[in-house]
Amino acid sequence: MQRWAGRVAVVTGASAGIGAATAEELVKNGVKVVGLARRVDKIEVLANNLKSQPGKLYPLKCDITKETEVQEAFKWIKSNLGGVDILINNAGVAKNSKLSTGPVDSWRTILDLNILALSVCTKEALQSMKERGVDDGHIIHINSTAGHGIPNSEFANLMYCASKYAVTALTEGLRRELVQQKTKIKVTSVSPGIVKTEFAAATGSGVDPEEFYGGLPHLVGKDVADVILYVLATPPHVQIHELTVRPTSQEF
Repeated sequence: MQRWAGRVAVVTGASAGIGAATAEELVKNGVKVVGLARRVDKIEVLANNLKSQPGKLYPLKCDITKETEVQEAFKWIKSNLGGVDILINNAGVAKNSKLSTGPVDSWRTILDLNILALSVCTKEALQSMKERGVDDGHIIHINSTAGHGIPNSEFANLMYCASKYAVTALTEGLRRELVQQKTKIKVTSVSPGIVKTEFAAATGSGVDPEEFYGGLPHLVGKDVADVILYVLATPPHVQIHELTVRPTSQEF
C-alpha cells in the first residue's frame, strides 16, 4: 500500500458499513480519501476520529444518483486535491420487491444506484485519471455473490441480483476497454457474501438486523476493507479481476 500514500481515493457510500470501514483503512495507510454520501454528517464524525492518522478523510455530500452532483463532486476534487487515483464504487441498495408484484419505483431505485450511478462515477474517475496521465489507477466495484448466482428464495431479491449481474458484466467490459486503450489502469470486482451492515434494515422488509445477522454466518465491514487493501497492494503487473469473499459456513 506504500505507493498509494498521499494519493487520492473516492469511496461512495462512505457513511456506514463497507464504505466507512474502507475509508478508515485507506486513511490509516496514508491515502487522501473523499467520502461521498448523502448522510455527510456520519462521514464528518469518522473524519474527526481519524485526525491523527497519516491520511485524511474529506466528507463530501453527494447523491450519486444525480449526475450533476457527481460532476460537481469530481470538480471539487480536481480543484482541491488534483484528481482521483482510486475509485471504490461501494454505494448500493436493495429493496423488498418481487418481479411479480413490484413496486416498479423500487426497481428504479436499485437500477439507478447499483448500475447507473456506479457507471457515472466510473466515467468521471477515468476522465480524471486520463487528463492527468495517471496510468496506474484502480477502480473497484463492490459487487456481491448475488451477482454470480441467485440465492435461495429466502434471500433472493431478483432486481438486486440483476443489478449485481450487471456489475459483473460492466467489470469485464471495462477491463477490455482499458486493454484496448493500452492503459495499466485496473478494474476489480469484489463480491462479498453476507456482510453485517445497515443494508438489511434499508431494504424495507421490516427485518430486525440483529435477529437477521445473529442467525447467519456473516462478515463485517472491515473484512471487506481488508480485501480491498489486498487488491490495491498488488504490483502493477497483477490484476485481480474478481475476488469472492464469504463468511466461513455460508451455505449459498
